[in-house]
Amino acid sequence: MRPRPPIKGRGIFSGTGLIVAGLAATVVALLVPLWSYAGRQDPASANVLSAATVTTPYGPLSAQDRDFVTKVRLAGLWELPAGELAQHKGTTPAVRTAGRHLVDGHTSLDAHVRTVATQLGVALPNEPNVQQKQWLATLDSAHGQDFDRQFAGLLRFAHGRVFSLVAQVRAGTQNSLVRDLADDANTTVLDHIRILEATGYVDFSALARDLAAPASPVPTPPEADPGAAVPVTPSPGGTYALPPATAGPPPATSGP
Repeated sequence: MRPRPPIKGRGIFSGTGLIVAGLAATVVALLVPLWSYAGRQDPASANVLSAATVTTPYGPLSAQDRDFVTKVRLAGLWELPAGELAQHKGTTPAVRTAGRHLVDGHTSLDAHVRTVATQLGVALPNEPNVQQKQWLATLDSAHGQDFDRQFAGLLRFAHGRVFSLVAQVRAGTQNSLVRDLADDANTTVLDHIRILEATGYVDFSALARDLAAPASPVPTPPEADPGAAVPVTPSPGGTYALPPATAGPPPATSGP
């Protein structure tokens, strides 16, 4: 029995065969770029990553770590002068005591942050940011119980903002120096929160509302080499007699 001749239109060159071949070629064209780039990293992405996190002898230093170091420095640049204002302008022993805690706490914390910045090569500002300068101007122009309320409200708000940042950094940083700084900052900030609340002038409902609002970005002042950072220290020649640290808050009727 003779074999049957192939039927015209069948085989790889038939209509169906051409469609299958075309689909296979399309799949190959799609997969080849993926295979060729497998395991490769876009140079631009690599540059971004290397700029965000750097290697140090104390562990990786992230962009958030550097931002935290800068914010600790900025806090001292305005909160220490605010504390000095409270020591001189506060109308109650509790407000003046809070001022002393701010001065003592940020004198110590600023020395720590400048040491850390030098070891990690993080540039530091030498002046408060725009918002902090406005807060200092507000306190400078306020008098009497208006000063007490403004002082307690502004400082408690600022400490509430930084308190959450300290916790976030402490929980996630891989850098041992940043962890130590976060521990120190946590102790200092919590002490200041408590002593500010002890003045009796903190409006907690207004504070909760303000802290819940999104934080507006504030430009950081020009930064200098960490070795050129001017120490945050109390003004020389102060002669104000401080009240005992155990001084209580004013009566509830004098609060907000």
